[in-house]
Amino acid sequence: QVQLVESGGGSVQAGGSLRLSCSASGDTKSSCMGWFRQAPGKEREWVGDIPIHGGRQYDAEYADSVRGRFTISRDNAQNTLYLQLDSLKPEDTAMYYCAARSPTSAPRCSNHPLWYNYWGQGTQVTVSS
Repeated sequence: QVQLVESGGGSVQAGGSLRLSCSASGDTKSSCMGWFRQAPGKEREWVGDIPIHGGRQYDAEYADSVRGRFTISRDNAQNTLYLQLDSLKPEDTAMYYCAARSPTSAPRCSNHPLWYNYWGQGTQVTVSS
């Protein structure tokens, strides 16, 4: 069992930054950890993910819409996943969710939400123009 708790959301102006955290409890040594977002009236959208095997994290992948502005990282000791959001735009406004697929030996993560078996409760990000 893995439990995920997100934090760090808030309201910022366009161009600002936020850092979201996802604290994980349980075994994520061989997992995929991902970030998704969902705006009102829209489908849940993949933001990015990072595979973890044997406790070692590999290169993160990002959606085109956030590549170069968002960065995924992980603190192994704290079992915490981060999403750094820079150069925020109003269209980044959404509820942001942390997700995990654990255990997995897949060399690459999936960008489909149904592939993930654990989810956090979400944290709201609001970007004003």
